[in-house]
Amino acid sequence: MLKGSVTSKKINMDQYLITAYDHTDAGALQRRMNVRPHHLDGAKELKENKNFILGGAILNDEGNMIGSVMIMQFETEEELQAWQQSEPYITQGVWETVDIKPFKVANV
Repeated sequence: MLKGSVTSKKINMDQYLITAYDHTDAGALQRRMNVRPHHLDGAKELKENKNFILGGAILNDEGNMIGSVMIMQFETEEELQAWQQSEPYITQGVWETVDIKPFKVANV
């Protein structure tokens, strides 16, 4: 391999805890279900690129999805912003609020 052609991600990417809650209107759950395949496709791609660490749905008492939690990592702030601008749950109006905090996964 030629010097400078390595394309692997750096080991110590900045990590983030993302907590997002869905809109609460009558069509919110159906909107989530309609957009979900696109969201999951994006998460799979992020996982392949080592950006997605873990994630899942927040459930209400009835077991319905009402939000999401994700732990992600990015090399730069620009990559985080690019994800926000392309995330289907954001662009398609599923998430009403998105809270992003710096995070560090415990190495245990």
